[in-house]
Amino acid sequence: MSTTLQTLDRGLNALTIIADAPGGLSVAELAERLSVHRAIAYRIVTTLEGHGLVNRGQDGLLRLGAGINLLASRFEPQLRALAQPRLKALAAATRATAFLSVAQGEEAVVILVAEPDDGLLRVGYRIGSRHPLSLGAAGFAILAGRPAEAGEPEAVTQARREGFSLTRGQLQRGAVGVASPIPTDPRRSGVEACVGVVAMDDLHSSTAIAEVKACARELAELVAPTGSQAP
Repeated sequence: MSTTLQTLDRGLNALTIIADAPGGLSVAELAERLSVHRAIAYRIVTTLEGHGLVNRGQDGLLRLGAGINLLASRFEPQLRALAQPRLKALAAATRATAFLSVAQGEEAVVILVAEPDDGLLRVGYRIGSRHPLSLGAAGFAILAGRPAEAGEPEAVTQARREGFSLTRGQLQRGAVGVASPIPTDPRRSGVEACVGVVAMDDLHSSTAIAEVKACARELAELVAPTGSQAP
């Protein structure tokens, strides 16, 4: 017996379909892709429009509305709240600075940090720190969470294949970073994120990799329970 609410399920599927069509699509095309009558598609669109989640342009085509950005802005604080205790545990397990980063434009931005209680040498990784997605473990991890692209850096391809990125000295001399993408669906959450650790050369890489990947999986399960994660 199905436990899903059909109307809500169709509305969420409609958002995903519209998100996958940046050039826009018609109500008729949406109805076809949802396998529903056009009248049902119109009702779904009207409801989504009423919440600002979908916009119907002068050309009659459907695109995501500004309400999606509002939902994304509310999702990020929830992600920080869920990640905070897990970052503390990650920092303790790896004896390294743990961080949560998100994509903002073409940059990776640190939105949460936890430092270990012990250790003399720490990398200066602070909330608000940012760097290009094309550099550092966090940047590669976020890019690895996206579909593969022709000509992408080998480091991104490898990170996607292995589930983590490891870099040395790219952002700070002597620093080692390990990061793993949080496998959620950014089309619904509006956020692309990764979790990782950074330390000096004494980082125990194998331990860090295992702990970071486990933390990323746990966060993904919390924000997008099984069945709703991106493939």
